[in-house]
Amino acid sequence: MTHSNKVVIITGATSGIGEAIAEAFAATGASLMLVGRDRARGQKVLESVQKSDCQAELMLGDVTESGFANQVIESTVTRFGKVSVLVNGAGIIRRGNAVETSDDDWRQTFEANVNGVFYFSRAAVKAMRTSGGGSIVNIASNVGLVGCPGLVAYCASKGAVVSLTQAMALDHAKEQISINAVCPGAVDTPMLVSAHREPVTAAEVLQRNVDSSPQGRVATPKEIASLTLFLASEEARHITGVAVPIDGGFTAG
Repeated sequence: MTHSNKVVIITGATSGIGEAIAEAFAATGASLMLVGRDRARGQKVLESVQKSDCQAELMLGDVTESGFANQVIESTVTRFGKVSVLVNGAGIIRRGNAVETSDDDWRQTFEANVNGVFYFSRAAVKAMRTSGGGSIVNIASNVGLVGCPGLVAYCASKGAVVSLTQAMALDHAKEQISINAVCPGAVDTPMLVSAHREPVTAAEVLQRNVDSSPQGRVATPKEIASLTLFLASEEARHITGVAVPIDGGFTAG
């Protein structure tokens, strides 16, 4: 599977799943615009992908600002000539049930997980129209498909991403723009062990998720990256509007 003629924008590219996606696209020859907030981590990822002889640049900013989304798209077109693929990988998690979730928790979750996806997708569609199409892959979650205790804001935000994916896929199908969602379950990343309300070790969190998985393990970031590359590939041109769980069978239960 090659992406050598493609220009790929990846938000949340400086760690976890986003970093793995950047590395995977770089290995297939794509040109990359990496988007994140942490300069040190971003520079590390940039230098890593450039070792694959990948043309890449890094832009730092806040995905919750629509002006930044527009700036990233415009800069990408100026630098590389087009936008072929957008991967909306940026996101945050706030844990708690409804009573435990503050107004700030709720607002920040939706700003990062939903508004950011919308702003970047809207800007990307405008650019893709001028180059004959493209692909958007949204990193949602399996808890956007089924409920999960203690994650009310996160579940709601990822459910919104799934609905946004479906609606935009229908709106832009005739423009040869495919729009799909990847819905990971537990993945071995820093987010998995972050923001827990009760004292818990990383090993305990990991084991808890392993125990709840029908396959008895959690996914690696590389597995999420592989699915993302496929959905952005020519082989997947007739796939649009789907939300694909990659969770070892969790949502089948």
